[in-house]
Amino acid sequence: MKTTKVFGFLMLLLATNLTFAQDELQITAKDSIVQSSWILGVGFNAVDDSGNVFDGIFNVGQEWNFVPFPSRVSIGRYFKNGLGVEAIGTYNKYLKDNIIDGVILADDIPYYGFDARLTYDLNQIIGQTGWFDPYVGIGAGYTDANNLGRGTYNAVVGFRTWFSDRWGLDFNSSGKWSMSKGDGATNHIQHAAGVVYQFGIEKGLSKRGEEKLELLAAIEKEKQRQNDSINEVNRLRDEALLAERLEKQRTEDALAAAEKAKLDALNNKKNAIKARIEKLGNVYFNLNSSAVSSKSKVVLDSLVLIMNEIPTLKLKITSHTDSRGASSYNDWLSQRRVDMTKDYMLTKGISDDKLITEAYGERILLNECDDNTYCPEEKHAVNRRSEFEIIEF
Repeated sequence: MKTTKVFGFLMLLLATNLTFAQDELQITAKDSIVQSSWILGVGFNAVDDSGNVFDGIFNVGQEWNFVPFPSRVSIGRYFKNGLGVEAIGTYNKYLKDNIIDGVILADDIPYYGFDARLTYDLNQIIGQTGWFDPYVGIGAGYTDANNLGRGTYNAVVGFRTWFSDRWGLDFNSSGKWSMSKGDGATNHIQHAAGVVYQFGIEKGLSKRGEEKLELLAAIEKEKQRQNDSINEVNRLRDEALLAERLEKQRTEDALAAAEKAKLDALNNKKNAIKARIEKLGNVYFNLNSSAVSSKSKVVLDSLVLIMNEIPTLKLKITSHTDSRGASSYNDWLSQRRVDMTKDYMLTKGISDDKLITEAYGERILLNECDDNTYCPEEKHAVNRRSEFEIIEF
């Protein structure tokens, strides 16, 4: 039996530890990621078309061209496998005195770009972060730059950073290589930054979330195995304790039966005493009187005999009036009546602590004889009374 208890305790301890581990591994919002969506972007773009590509890439003042208002709009669809398809429209302006296609401009010249590209989310390789999405991509487009239209091959590198499931920022740089070299068009770089909004979202578990889900399933399986073992131990323990419980129940039933018999006997005795007191009747008073009449003294003397016979008996005396007269007067009169009733019993040797009193005035009538109803004297007389109630026995 002792070995069984120890084994049961060890099983319970192991199951408790598994429960704590399971609580620590609960799937939370942090384990949920956006797997596919539409993304709408609005922002700014800057074009470096100096003709030297990476030389002087940070020479913003002389080689970068941009306008002081939102100049880029994009719409794209991104899929669970990390691929995305995006369409982009941009506007810009080559500024006078900037270097474009290797020469210095004499006037401002507008720039228009329409591009499509295929991107890949690098988080598919490096792991999901939930807030940082680096990507690379390739594409093609048409650009009207320096009053010269040209098709372009594009390559992009960038990242998005998310403040919520829907709002974020997008930063990227695209290299654009002209499809035709004979017309003097050179390659150029286009940088972009803007706000992005995500909609049509489909969410799923991150890689860590999937790992947690697998681990939770393994823990649940182990918990079930442990529970089966614990249940077997409990079954054996319950069988061992069954006889003890049945014996204890039999003992309790016997004690309860004895207690019930004792209580029934006590209630029967109390009811018998109550019946004796009720048989004596009430103490009645004359109109506007609190004096105990000879007839009422006979009732009180019999009541004193019962109290002397049963030393543990305590009574509550309540006194009442009929409805005639002012209510304040009747309250005073009923108080006088209850005091006179108690005082008579005290003179017969009943101790003060065995009598409790309360005066009700005209508030508890035994019939319909209130202030609005005419009644003959014999009906009013019924309400001028002292009554007795068993408080303790």
